[in-house]
Amino acid sequence: MKFGKVIGSVVCTQKDASLEGVKLLVIQPLTRELEPRGSAYIAADAVGQAGIGQIVSIVFSADATQAFPQPRIPVDASIVGLVDEHTVTQLTEGT
Repeated sequence: MKFGKVIGSVVCTQKDASLEGVKLLVIQPLTRELEPRGSAYIAADAVGQAGIGQIVSIVFSADATQAFPQPRIPVDASIVGLVDEHTVTQLTEGT
């Protein structure tokens, strides 16, 4: 599981029938310190409540497909949680 920030949404005129009603969102990956890092990617919103600006938890590959009740949904990344609050503590060397 990784963390990301929702930075946009995707609108499709045609998509696989098993994705009907599933929001597709653009995710900016975040580091452990919740800083932006890497290229954005698309994730399916398995919780159905993620919105732009929110920090979310994401799973990939086979875990991403299991986040939905439909069998064999064609996704590589799924949003499985919304982060309500976070705290980042900087550790010093040797601790």
